[in-house]
Amino acid sequence: MTKIKVGIIGLGEVAQMVHLPILESLSELYEIVALCDISPKLLAKIGEKYRVEHLFLNMSDMLEQSELDAVFVLNNMEYHTECTVAALKRNVHVFVEKPMCVTPAEVHEIIQARDASSAQVMVGYMRRFAPAYLQALEEVKTLGPIIYARVRDIIGPNPFFTRQSSPIYRFNDIPVEAVQDRKERNARLMREAIGELPDDMYGAYGLLLGLNSHDISAMRELIGMPIGVRAASAWLGGRFKNAIFEYEGFNVTFETGMDQQGRFDAHIEVYGENKSILVQYDTPYIRQLPTTLQISETIGDSFDQSTVRPTYKDAYVVELEYFHEVVSKGTLPKTTPEDYLQDLIIFRMIMDAIQK
Repeated sequence: MTKIKVGIIGLGEVAQMVHLPILESLSELYEIVALCDISPKLLAKIGEKYRVEHLFLNMSDMLEQSELDAVFVLNNMEYHTECTVAALKRNVHVFVEKPMCVTPAEVHEIIQARDASSAQVMVGYMRRFAPAYLQALEEVKTLGPIIYARVRDIIGPNPFFTRQSSPIYRFNDIPVEAVQDRKERNARLMREAIGELPDDMYGAYGLLLGLNSHDISAMRELIGMPIGVRAASAWLGGRFKNAIFEYEGFNVTFETGMDQQGRFDAHIEVYGENKSILVQYDTPYIRQLPTTLQISETIGDSFDQSTVRPTYKDAYVVELEYFHEVVSKGTLPKTTPEDYLQDLIIFRMIMDAIQK
């Protein structure tokens, strides 16, 4: 089996809790050969932990000085496009965590770079690789005409889960100029994406890009693209939002928010006339908590309800096994830049509806 040589760009929370441990566990598929981060102390710490000798403070140096089949772009979203395009110019495959980028213009830049290379780009939408979700894709076909659906993602703070499950290394040695550069990039990209708006609207859009890209992406694959947004609102600085999506023959309610409760409630429920399915997600930071599928059906006088847990295999593991197939066989992933662009279109619909 082909072993893929990978470099990791960005060694923060998601890299430490998810990608690095899984890549190490899939040692028959992957070899971590290079690490890159702007924090020298973090870079040294993670390099020592995973026994990686090739350490870089600069992404360009890593690409120039390492023999890589693929890179994992796990740093802040403001730098995803720059890193992805740089890798593609060297024909290096890219796994980029969501959000892939902030603006449609960035999407087209990435597509252009990919088409000029021999490499692929896969967006990290692990919820769409959960075995229960994959089964839901088949179950939804048995519902008949859809009459309603709802999408919810109301969660507590990530540290509630991370501090109880695994240590996260953080150091205060990030250069001041890097902090300022990220702030300036974020402001510019937000303006390019949704225009000159109050800060709370940028907060609302930022949450759509971060947390809600999971929800909207999974919704699209399950029931398709909405026709439009009938109404939407945001409050608490954009931290809470709701919307009504219009589909052909039915509507979908969407609600999301982040509070201080130690729970994770993310699910999608789709209703037919006599049958419904519900995909229930839990925090991805505790990998032993599986995604489940609940099926409810009425036949005559019988109401049957069952909960399906196809496997305890983590959705991230399935996703990275899939990415290995993309790289080793040159196949087109289902979570392409073109697929991600559809999410940005929906996000803009929501933001426009909020401002009406």
